[in-house]
Amino acid sequence: MDLGFRMHAERTPNPNSIKWVLGQKVAEGVASASFQDAVATEVSPLASPILAIDGVEAITLGPNFVTVSKAESAEWTDLAAPIVAEIKAWAGSGVPALGSAFEPPEAAADDAVVAKIREILERDVRPYVESDGGEVTFAGFRDGVVEVVLQGACAGCPSSSITLKMGIEARLKEEIPEVESVVAI
Repeated sequence: MDLGFRMHAERTPNPNSIKWVLGQKVAEGVASASFQDAVATEVSPLASPILAIDGVEAITLGPNFVTVSKAESAEWTDLAAPIVAEIKAWAGSGVPALGSAFEPPEAAADDAVVAKIREILERDVRPYVESDGGEVTFAGFRDGVVEVVLQGACAGCPSSSITLKMGIEARLKEEIPEVESVVAI
């Protein structure tokens, strides 16, 4: 048994998502990466085999965590062991979680308001959302409406509307008068 490997599972507000926290780096070079569809090993040697497990619907790789979301009909008692086995196999392999074919989403050119929105999302919102195994990504801003994508444990979470309105929207409105509302797309 490898005594150097450390990992523990954390429940998230979404009953269909579990966050596995590792004692090592996972997604390096990006804030996070989310996958909802099967991906090639060249894109993510970690996400590929986990997404191939029957009942797994999505995976988010964060700085030191892996959040796995399951189908409503799947049971954690059936999924946990194969997911943990794949994470352990990856951790012992020494290969990066994101492969050579991974392409991070392109950042759009920012004006001052968008730059401020991105700054607040990264500085204030992302750490909070990641602590629950989720991910928030800026998608756009027009006519006073900020569009975000909620992934990982946040996707389909019963608490996501509260996070969106009372958390993200309230925080952005505090500092940016141009923001009227925030919607998840």
